[in-house]
Amino acid sequence: MNNSEADNIIAENPAGCGPLLHRDRGRELPLRQQIFQHVRALGRTARADLARALDISAGSATTLTADLIASGLMREVDGQARDIGRGRPRVALEIVPNAAYVIGIKLSFKKHTAVLSDFAGDVVATAEMPSTGKRGSGVELLDEVEDLISLVTKNGGKTFKDIKAVGVGLPGIVDITTGTIIWSSLLKDPNEDLRTLFAQRLDMPLFLDNDTNMLTLAELWFGVGRDMTDFAVVTIENGVGMGLVVNNSLYRGTHGMGLELGHTKVQLDGALCGCGQRGCLEAYIADYALTREAAIALDHIGNEPKTPEELLELLFSEAKAGNSAALSIFKRAGRFLSVGLSNVIQLFDPPLIILSGDRMQNDYLHASEIFAEMHNLTLSDGRQPCKVAIHPWDDFVWARGATAPALSALTDVMVGGLEAQNL
Repeated sequence: MNNSEADNIIAENPAGCGPLLHRDRGRELPLRQQIFQHVRALGRTARADLARALDISAGSATTLTADLIASGLMREVDGQARDIGRGRPRVALEIVPNAAYVIGIKLSFKKHTAVLSDFAGDVVATAEMPSTGKRGSGVELLDEVEDLISLVTKNGGKTFKDIKAVGVGLPGIVDITTGTIIWSSLLKDPNEDLRTLFAQRLDMPLFLDNDTNMLTLAELWFGVGRDMTDFAVVTIENGVGMGLVVNNSLYRGTHGMGLELGHTKVQLDGALCGCGQRGCLEAYIADYALTREAAIALDHIGNEPKTPEELLELLFSEAKAGNSAALSIFKRAGRFLSVGLSNVIQLFDPPLIILSGDRMQNDYLHASEIFAEMHNLTLSDGRQPCKVAIHPWDDFVWARGATAPALSALTDVMVGGLEAQNL
């Protein structure tokens, strides 16, 4: 992907990056950092507008922005001309993009994807490379990460010294405080301390999280969630994931390991899940659940062995052509999806659920009857109906979400003089 294509990642959203609403944490931040984050969120704004938005004096706005400009983090640019059409153009403020660079990465069983971003949050370059397609050790996974960092850095015309932080999202359960991967489908062993291994190789901080959390951050920082206090993201790929934003911040649970929607139980002693337990939601709607049934339903179609991806494509095309067995697989998966989504609504009452992932290319999993059943299964008296949006983002958007914790931590250190904080 070239830079012009990279610029189109979530391109329909306005300039700037980061949540547009003020969060409770903002009250704890130094005013200098609040100013920086407000300017970056808008992309460009005038001092007078900044002072009004943050409810500070014009003098404070002038003094603190002058300090940020002297530090090389912010700059003045020509703004929009005055509405009256005469007089000097307004001077606006914006972030200096090359003040720092970060990398966001999505790791998956099929391929690994990376995005190089500047300090203003804009995409500079992208890269992708095939995965080994098998479970390996933490060292082997880190070899792939390092190769991908080298590739995206080269694509962006940068060096390792230019990169100030890296964010990585991967499937599984991650302890974000220690950087330990408790479990992942990409690793053969549990409790891999990837952050320590990373620090032994590369002189830049690493921020790890579940990949669905990173996609949720993409919506919060760059997508439709920027001006929303609460929303949920549900992903359907080789697993089923969920991310939740509460009060304009990512919610992970007390120990950072909650919201495992794919492993909520929808049928006791049901289908075998990839986690080893039975009856999990993802055992009925994830990629491997569909291919497990497709291999039986479509056994008579063609004699050549097929990859899981080819089998899924064939399943979808057969369903479109009216194959009753293929249709029954999607309809069954859709009913279980309705149950899962109704449980999300019943538990968290979000105004919006965003469905994303490879399977969202298949309209059978977002047919109108699925959402009608979702509402029927929900106690809806006195409740505003939950909206559902379909965002079949590719992996570059997931990777861009992984730049968010890196940008946030850098902002804490470079602008606020704080220790790096997790979102």
